[in-house]
Amino acid sequence: MKQLPFAASLLAASMTLGLSQAQASFTVGNTDISFGGFVKLDMMLNDTPDGNLGTNIGRDFYVPSLTPVGGEGESTKFDMHARQSRFFFTTQTKLENGKTVGGRLEFDMMSTPGGDQRISNGYSPGIRHAFFTYDKWLFGQTWSTFMDLTSLPESVDFVGNTDGQIFVRQPQVRYTNGSFQFAIENPESTITPSPDGGRVVSDDNTMPDVVARYNHSAEWGSLSLSGLVRQLAYEDRALQINDRVMGYGLSLTGKVMVTDSNDIRFTINTGKGLGRYIGLNTSNGAVLDANGELQAIQSTGMTLAYRHVWDENWRTNLIYATLRVDNDEELTGLSATKSTESLSANMMYQASRHLQFGVEFRHATRKLESGADGDLNRLQFMAKYDF
Repeated sequence: MKQLPFAASLLAASMTLGLSQAQASFTVGNTDISFGGFVKLDMMLNDTPDGNLGTNIGRDFYVPSLTPVGGEGESTKFDMHARQSRFFFTTQTKLENGKTVGGRLEFDMMSTPGGDQRISNGYSPGIRHAFFTYDKWLFGQTWSTFMDLTSLPESVDFVGNTDGQIFVRQPQVRYTNGSFQFAIENPESTITPSPDGGRVVSDDNTMPDVVARYNHSAEWGSLSLSGLVRQLAYEDRALQINDRVMGYGLSLTGKVMVTDSNDIRFTINTGKGLGRYIGLNTSNGAVLDANGELQAIQSTGMTLAYRHVWDENWRTNLIYATLRVDNDEELTGLSATKSTESLSANMMYQASRHLQFGVEFRHATRKLESGADGDLNRLQFMAKYDF
């Protein structure tokens, strides 16, 4: 069926994350509606030589900060889930002024904690995207403007190049004019409260996160340069703490076509106070010093991926990612994560346009400021049906 122009542009950008194009559409009044999604089964075998991975979300997909460090004995766990399965609606409505407004709602089950694996394996749907566009404006929740979808590699895992990747969905107002984008986005601060470690999630900001981005596309591929300015804030009246510090981030990402079908994708992300924006919040954005003042934490992430298409059915992706955190040990303590990195390789089989299978092996490491480190080895299989 004919694909709607608005939906087509959004879905093409989302294909990197495994989102299928809408396969069904209909019209109600002056509104065109499309819907689609996919069903995905994941099976993984996790081996952690330095302790138990536990029962956390890190068993469902790769979370760098959850790689066990300093534990006793080797732990091997097998898991299966279908929580990545998604469903979405897109709409396009013709307005009286001749312009159009388009909307998108998308859900999966990855953000929902808990779930009973004894009997029902039930998980509640969680909102991924909920936004609408009008003219050059976007209002609602979607991928941060600081994040480049085209640089994401194809992975069996939920993210793939997690360690060094900017990966955030949040409410925002975005303005796009040609290759330039500007946005104000929802703020949230993650703070290390003492040398004993831990995390305080603070919503005490007085200003939104501000993002500016430039995108360039050519026959050889694409390039994106983004800048982020944000405020990190923490208030605790009982402890007489009320402080704010500014953070910033720079991101250079791209995709370079090696041949018509093979490509190299890369990201370089650095800044002070990046915190939750990078590596699924492996490091906090700021740390509290002895005077009750916030100090932004410097971090740098890098990723490199190569995609090789063997034929119309088979393709391979090689992915390397790393995150380096410049902690002040006297403030964060020796249990803070100093670095993480992962190396993965996968083989994808495209059985048909709507059906694919994949297998991936990942080796990941995490190192603390104390010098202690831990490893994770994961073998993961997926089966996916797009509709």
